[in-house]
Amino acid sequence: MASRRHKVFNLSLIMIPWLSLLFIGKRSIKRYSLAGIFIVIFEILNHMYGHKRKWWKFYDKRKSFLKDELPFSVGPYMPLSMWLLKFSYGNFKKFIFLNAISDGLFAFLFIDIFKKLKIVGLNRLNHLQFFIYLHYKAYLLYGVQFLFEKIRRAEKIKKVNERDELA
Repeated sequence: MASRRHKVFNLSLIMIPWLSLLFIGKRSIKRYSLAGIFIVIFEILNHMYGHKRKWWKFYDKRKSFLKDELPFSVGPYMPLSMWLLKFSYGNFKKFIFLNAISDGLFAFLFIDIFKKLKIVGLNRLNHLQFFIYLHYKAYLLYGVQFLFEKIRRAEKIKKVNERDELA
């Protein structure tokens, strides 16, 4: 059974990042949501793999992917990905820099705080390995968004050409 602290933590982990999307703007949600959904699905698969390999340890007795890893996937990943794309898409260096900061804070600072709070700690990974585990997905996220933008531009060009042919 999950402790009350763990339940409150999971609820906060999901609600706060998603509520922040109220301030990102409708256009940005529409533009970056597909890449965000992709990265969430990819992250769930990564978490399942990490769960199987016991890369981290949750402190509540009854181990469950749904109450342990899933809130980390569903909560911060998509909103944070969308915010990072909004502030830096089009400037790859800035995007990677901002991702490195956020991933570094989580891998080197927050994971230790979560361990002290007896929520989760690293088990078979050190901090640097965990940072790499978090950070490599930034390149994938940017690439997916780049492909979506390329497809969107091609569709717009096609529509303009069709409209010009009809005129």
